[in-house]
Amino acid sequence: MPLQNRVDPWGEIVANPARGLLFGNRGGRIHGPGQRLTNRRWASRAWICCVLSFKNRQRTLMAPNSYTELFFLDEVTALAAGHRPCFECRRQDALAFLNAYAEARQLDARPSAPEFDRVLHGHRLDGKAKRLVEMSAEDLPSGTMIEWQGAAYAVRGRLLLKWSFAGYTEQCARPFGGTVRVITPLPMVESLRLGYNPLFHPSADPGVRA
Repeated sequence: MPLQNRVDPWGEIVANPARGLLFGNRGGRIHGPGQRLTNRRWASRAWICCVLSFKNRQRTLMAPNSYTELFFLDEVTALAAGHRPCFECRRQDALAFLNAYAEARQLDARPSAPEFDRVLHGHRLDGKAKRLVEMSAEDLPSGTMIEWQGAAYAVRGRLLLKWSFAGYTEQCARPFGGTVRVITPLPMVESLRLGYNPLFHPSADPGVRA
């Protein structure tokens, strides 16, 4: 029976047997006895995404006195769910991400991780629900996740890639007129627009299917 630790683009945490490329956490422990989630869905504003292997560290998933490990199909999914790159295991990516955000906002200096987390948290949620915003379809950078035809799709160039826990399953032409409901929080979209290049699952490549 899979643990409830897989995250979808809307930030929901569910049980699914598919494996992802990245893992992360939401600032601490949100599980209780029996490796089951509590009613909490975050412990702090520091929601991060990490590499699966770092300095040969070994972990027991959902240990009693540890943070709750969460898993993502890829970085595009993690960003959509509201998780930024980790400054310990992905330092170069984290610096590139915040540098792009600072340039997008025309800031004098790159914000610290806690400063960015405070801004980001206001864009993640609408009450306890995921905050979605209407944006011009034409202006969205690659790596943005949108709601389209009742599903989550990732923007990649002129294509939309249909998301699933196991990988991207379909491709269709991207709309370039009107507005769409954007799942990825605005600060993430701004970093993507200014050149941050997120990790896509291999199934996003032409001719590859999950």
